[in-house]
Amino acid sequence: MVHSICLSSGGNSPCTMPEWQSVFEKHVGIPPHIQRCRLTQERSEGFQLVLKNLEGTPIRQRLLEGFQEVQYQLRVSLFDVTYRHFFGRTWRSPARQLRSLPGHPPRVSFNEVVYFHTSLIHPNIVAVVEVVAVAQKQNASQHALSCGFGILRLFIGQTEPVESSDAKLDKRLHLYHGTPRALLSPELQDPIEKNEFMTLIEGAHIQCSLRPHPALERVMHLLPMNMLVSGAETIPGVAPPTEEVVDCLQKPRLFKTITCYLDKVSLSLYPSLERFEEELLELLNTDRLNREDSGPDGNSVVIQERRLHIAVHNGWGFVDKPQVVVVEPEGEGARGRTGSFIKRQGCLTRLGSSAQHVLVLRSRLQLKEMVNHPAFVITFQLEYVFSAPTGGEGKMSSTTSFSKTAYMQSVRWAVWNPFLEAGSSEVSLSLQGGPLPNPNSVMVYKATSTDMSSPEVKELERGTLRVRFSSRQEGRPPSPAPERKPPSSALCRNVSQVQDSPPKSPPGPGLSISQLSVSPRYPTISHSTASPWQQQFPSQLYPSPMAGSYQLSHAELPFASSIAHLEADLSCSAAQSNSPGAEQLQELPFNPVHAPIIALGTQVSSTSSTVSRSSLVRLHSSGFPEIVDCNNQAAEVVDPADPVNFSPNREESDYLQCNEIILQFLAFTRTPQEGMETDWLKSVYFTFQLYRFPPVTSQRLLLVNTDRSASRSRDPAPCILVQVNKDGTVNSGSPGLQLKYMVDPGFLKLGEQRWFIRYLALQTLQIDVWDAESLLLIGSSAVELKHLLRQGRAAVQVIHELEVITTEYVQDSVGVSHHGRVNAIGVSTIVKGTLHLRMGNVGHLSEHRLKHTDSLPPSLSRVVSSHDSTSSFTGGSLSSTSISNLNAKNASRARRLPDIDGELASMLCSRMKEASIALQHASGETGSTRQRKLERMMAVRQYEAKEGDTMPYIMTRRDDRIQHSRDLQIIEAYRERSKAETITKMLSLAITAQHTVYATLGTAEFFEFALKNPSNTQHTVTIECEDPELSVIVDTREWRHFKELSKTLTPLEEDMFHLEGNTLRPQVYLRPKETVYIPFKYQTFNADHAVMTQGPTDLRLSRSANVIDRHQSKTVQAKIIRVSFRAEDGKPLAMCQVNVEPTPHVIDQTFRFYHPELTFLKKSIRLPLWHILPGTPVGVPSGESQIYVRCSDPNVICETKKMAPGEPQDVFLKLAGGPSPQIKKFFITIFTDPWLAAPIQIWQFYIHCLQRVDVSCVTGQLTHLSLVLRGTQTVRKVKCYSSHPHLLQIDPADVFVLPPNAVQDLHIGVRPQNAGSKFLYLNVVDVDYHQLVSSWLVCVSCKQPLISKAFEISLSAGKGSNKKITYTNPYPTRRAHFLCTNRTDLLQFKEDAFEIGGGETYTIGLRFAPSQSTGEEEILIYINDQEQKNEETFCVKVVYS
Repeated sequence: MVHSICLSSGGNSPCTMPEWQSVFEKHVGIPPHIQRCRLTQERSEGFQLVLKNLEGTPIRQRLLEGFQEVQYQLRVSLFDVTYRHFFGRTWRSPARQLRSLPGHPPRVSFNEVVYFHTSLIHPNIVAVVEVVAVAQKQNASQHALSCGFGILRLFIGQTEPVESSDAKLDKRLHLYHGTPRALLSPELQDPIEKNEFMTLIEGAHIQCSLRPHPALERVMHLLPMNMLVSGAETIPGVAPPTEEVVDCLQKPRLFKTITCYLDKVSLSLYPSLERFEEELLELLNTDRLNREDSGPDGNSVVIQERRLHIAVHNGWGFVDKPQVVVVEPEGEGARGRTGSFIKRQGCLTRLGSSAQHVLVLRSRLQLKEMVNHPAFVITFQLEYVFSAPTGGEGKMSSTTSFSKTAYMQSVRWAVWNPFLEAGSSEVSLSLQGGPLPNPNSVMVYKATSTDMSSPEVKELERGTLRVRFSSRQEGRPPSPAPERKPPSSALCRNVSQVQDSPPKSPPGPGLSISQLSVSPRYPTISHSTASPWQQQFPSQLYPSPMAGSYQLSHAELPFASSIAHLEADLSCSAAQSNSPGAEQLQELPFNPVHAPIIALGTQVSSTSSTVSRSSLVRLHSSGFPEIVDCNNQAAEVVDPADPVNFSPNREESDYLQCNEIILQFLAFTRTPQEGMETDWLKSVYFTFQLYRFPPVTSQRLLLVNTDRSASRSRDPAPCILVQVNKDGTVNSGSPGLQLKYMVDPGFLKLGEQRWFIRYLALQTLQIDVWDAESLLLIGSSAVELKHLLRQGRAAVQVIHELEVITTEYVQDSVGVSHHGRVNAIGVSTIVKGTLHLRMGNVGHLSEHRLKHTDSLPPSLSRVVSSHDSTSSFTGGSLSSTSISNLNAKNASRARRLPDIDGELASMLCSRMKEASIALQHASGETGSTRQRKLERMMAVRQYEAKEGDTMPYIMTRRDDRIQHSRDLQIIEAYRERSKAETITKMLSLAITAQHTVYATLGTAEFFEFALKNPSNTQHTVTIECEDPELSVIVDTREWRHFKELSKTLTPLEEDMFHLEGNTLRPQVYLRPKETVYIPFKYQTFNADHAVMTQGPTDLRLSRSANVIDRHQSKTVQAKIIRVSFRAEDGKPLAMCQVNVEPTPHVIDQTFRFYHPELTFLKKSIRLPLWHILPGTPVGVPSGESQIYVRCSDPNVICETKKMAPGEPQDVFLKLAGGPSPQIKKFFITIFTDPWLAAPIQIWQFYIHCLQRVDVSCVTGQLTHLSLVLRGTQTVRKVKCYSSHPHLLQIDPADVFVLPPNAVQDLHIGVRPQNAGSKFLYLNVVDVDYHQLVSSWLVCVSCKQPLISKAFEISLSAGKGSNKKITYTNPYPTRRAHFLCTNRTDLLQFKEDAFEIGGGETYTIGLRFAPSQSTGEEEILIYINDQEQKNEETFCVKVVYS
């Protein structure tokens, strides 16, 4: 029996489910802010808000004149203070009368209970309670007037609500004038309660309370999150309130669920599936071309997948996660044959059969959450996954993963209540489409217009869904699900999992974020706190193919398109199971991913030298300092192409434990650049950071060419690097720049020697090369440090020729090279030159004996006790015997009280102060001088006694005795007053233990404190610590993780701590004489963000100077943290003093971004697949672990998301840029463990904020614009430099004077040679001090001119040719014209300018240069007028054979 049911959720269509329709329309909530949703926790918690009384008069009575029957109502809404966003649903109470009793203030009794559950446990999530006066006008119409509102803080932190500590106490909620809409004003800053615009209503408040409600957890699946509801409301699936049970949510009771089965699901679309999809694809492709503003390009939108979302809905929301299944096309005649599929060419082709096709589901669906209730329905949503080609894809293969943009779109939906019709039957449902409200809250493809059709025809044209329904209550067991074949691997990859919360509208295209690919290290290095030798890596370190694979992004990539990833959550093996869980296909949240910028750098294919032997002779005979060992013998030369045989034991057993690392920058070879002179680079300087030593910015180095025959040679010769004196003259000493790092075990921490050797074995050193004149970044190089491992040898040295590369962004560079490497979207790498670098490692004997240890630092495996030698004072008597046994640090020299207490000294008489001053002055004099002054003073007093009367002298002596007596009384009172404080301080020293941690950015320092109860009574001890970076580990899993990591063998207890009240201070229970171990963790993410001024430094080091002796950069400040353990009476049982010693950290990779000033920078950096790298530690699973990130700057938004196995991991960044030319610096730490024990990578970021200028132009045509340069506070001699001088012309081009606080116009001209987008850089530099004054980012968007004539010639490869073309002046007057071309390397003009009369013809002479390769080249010839505007463009196609 087939039942036909018409379904609708809006419009004029009738609906056979009015109860579900009414419930659904009444309970539509507003979702939270999208940024807040990213911070939500996984588990939702239930709460109960009790609104008791409104006391006082919230509104003046004169405002209610003319109204009758005034009643008051409460309205409650949830509000996000951070994002100024109301969300959820506004709950309204019944209206109540205001009552007044003699001697009591007016009161409105509500006694309403509001329930809700949320996962947004954050202090800035508040409840806004509004008081509304509801009155009737004289015409019997109702009028609502806002009387005021209150702000109820729900949570004090991200762990518990405000009132959970003492829920029995009521809270007085004060009211403010106005309406809650005032909270949307940007003038209100947090805390909004203390804002000057918020005015309290005197004498009016609401009594309320908030407490957790665990019983709500039973009905959370029936009640949407953040939905405010009272116990008197009816929730489908929950037993409704009765006369006995008024509040149905106080102890909710659920209806019995029914298990339902859906079989033989099929969907047919009008007029046919093939025709429907053809029309849909045609509309989508037309829309794509309109948005791209382009014509037909041979590509089209194709269908990747067809999905059907099936779920149970109770009118309020989805009861459980929707099941997502893939439906396949099948002919009507093929239905009923098991496993009968129509053969297709992949999943992207259209149907090729003329038969009537439908979409079918070949498996049975099981729904366990169904309830026999009129508001319970089953929802169906048909969704298509489309694949659209991206820009520049015309020459690419359709299988390229980066050339398609995938997105999803709903096309039809339906809802159905199976219990409206009894029995098991096949049901036919009419599908819906268009802008109608639907349970999924998504936009649906509009159905065919049916205004003139009959109801029967409308149902047919919208499409039909057929399904067979059965349930367990039919009196017989349901039929078994039909056997089906295991899903294919493609299906396994496309299966996804849906989010925990009810599905919302899929997000639209995200922000335009450029995405970088992080070059993996070789192998992966971890900043772990375990022993460095616990991670295995190969004994032979081969040349890394990723040695040059580093990335420095120079600008934002515009026009980035969105890409969609269909992520997997079910493996093929799991899908083969016959259990119901294997049949349920779930979907992950769909996250738009933006076009990735994958810059793999220049891949070094050979390690042989590219410099001629004659150049090598001149290079090595220039007098560079030699690298010799401690016996003055030349160091052994290592070939960089050979693998390194590395043995950690050999490094440990080497008697030369001190390593002298030497870096010698010898020469630089310029690579010829298009449109630039051969000597385009005249001076350079370098920036880099080795290990955790201070960052280095070198001085300015000149490039001196010693090869006089370089002009005759085809290959460029290396230029010697020469230091420059302060007066600008060339240093006459030995050429090159040499830096030394004396790495002595005495300088390193205990056990750090192993980490340094491991750093040399696994890491690469990144060197940035800068133009010392223009202060522009030339490029970067990466060199492996593994050749510095001596392996028992006295000294080693290696010479590298490193390519210096940079990246440039263009719009249409997509492809795959013939070597299989992925060419980045919008990114191309350019080799700027070659850096000749010599490195060496010379072994020396160490003055400090290296102590062997297995862990670093030692405090990680240390258990701190208050009874060991770390105590500050052990107590006892102060006898001579005990004093002699005290440590020197516990003994101190006695001093006068006035010298140690300024308050006491000010209370003593002036003579004591004069004596003290005289004594202080005398302490700095010699003994003979002091003796001579004392003799003179005695002589003066004797003379006065003889000459004068003796009575004044006697009176003076008496006054002195009186003053001394008063001083002694003051001192005695002072001693009595400070005695208790001094004794308390001494006693606290007796119970204080000291512990030292070596703090490194992002690394957690773990230790345990042995706390003993010294008394015979039990105590509840509260642990107090004011420093947030030192915390007690209260999670047992985290404690176990750190104990295993540090190999601490102390006992571990479950649920040992209790968090005290609102302060969240941990408490522990101690039995008499019991000892427990309290785990502590110190971790800091604070760093020094100071940035050195861009430009070379004036600091010049001698060739024997040690770079380490310079100022150490301390990212963590040294400090002392005191932790007290107090009993119930507040008396301390023990104290721990933690001394934090700062330690610099290792930089794994440096990123440098150039971004427009005062705008938000959004980046997405792609992490490598760790498990595929050579040398990955044994035992690491192939599946991707979740990545966790933390940033040192709290103003930088940094996050990552958990991805399915095999999917790439991305780190998302967002920060606000400052004014130009500011440089922002921060660090990002990356973790793979959820407890953030130690980072596996530490990245350093530099954000250069530039003034942005957008230019739209035509190729070959000169476009002029002006820039405003503002002077500084002093007179400067400046010069303008461009990163592309052949494309960007500057006026003035020479040095000019910039007056203080003046405004100077810079006239620039842009003439690009190729169409597309390009980024140019313009720096204004002080030529005297080499300082950056101002900087611009010029974003050029260029289009191709119209071709007026086209020519084609054939030339032999390796031979040139002379040709002629004619040009006729179309104007009646005489005109001058100028010639230029986009390929100056292949074409030259006989004359670059000519002048002809009106209507005359001129012959243009062309000289084609010989080409060394065969193929076709298109050369454009631009004919411009006097203003360099393009008149005509000729295209010459040259075929080289």
